[in-house]
Amino acid sequence: MNNSSFCFCGSAIPFQECCQKYIDGTQKAPTALALMKSRYASYCTHQANYLFNTTHISQRKYYAKADILKWATANELQKLEIITATENTVEFKAYFIDDNRRNQIHHEFSTFKQENGTWFYVDGTYD
Repeated sequence: MNNSSFCFCGSAIPFQECCQKYIDGTQKAPTALALMKSRYASYCTHQANYLFNTTHISQRKYYAKADILKWATANELQKLEIITATENTVEFKAYFIDDNRRNQIHHEFSTFKQENGTWFYVDGTYD
């Protein structure tokens, strides 16, 4: 879990005041960037339901909650770096230690879609 008082997403405020309110459903993520950051935090906190439910319905058939949870628990996320963000895209790097204890970088350009006031992850391209 998070060793500092700051949110897993890298913001300078506590998790409880940042991404947790989106993950626990108290509030909806107001932007694609906020959703992306909360999804990163949900990997850190092993919240597979949130990850699945914030994936666009057209893409859910490609994901299984058990596989999401397995990946999240097998890898140790270290840091999130936002490269660029637009209204509906986010380019980021997620630094993590894999299950073989090797440092890895996941570089992704993600696309998001808003429907009825709710943002969803649609897909991403990776390096």
